[in-house]
Amino acid sequence: MGTSPSSTSELVRRLYATFIAGDRPAMEALLADDFTFTSPNDDHIDKAAYFIRCWPNRDKLRNFEIETLVAEDHAAFVRYRAERVADGVRFRNTEYVVCADGRVRAVEVYFGSEDKK
Repeated sequence: MGTSPSSTSELVRRLYATFIAGDRPAMEALLADDFTFTSPNDDHIDKAAYFIRCWPNRDKLRNFEIETLVAEDHAAFVRYRAERVADGVRFRNTEYVVCADGRVRAVEVYFGSEDKK
């Protein structure tokens, strides 16, 4: 039985809201035990490594906004815009989020460009 696009969309929105809120216990509950995170800087790191390498970056962002979320069954593409606290530079990234059994199983990040001022 597949997951509905609306429940996947809801889970993905909760993922980003939890990240920005900095609620680590809620994030730990959202991520599957076999969670992996991949980006140009990280190659399929596990949940423990994610909390060491990536979780602290939430404090470096402000004005985080999901611009596009396209969900289908158990996965979604998300394009968001954020602003770095340190220098005010705005940028967009796209992420592919895979969900299973009501939890996030994998996130793949594709870095986008910075906005020109």
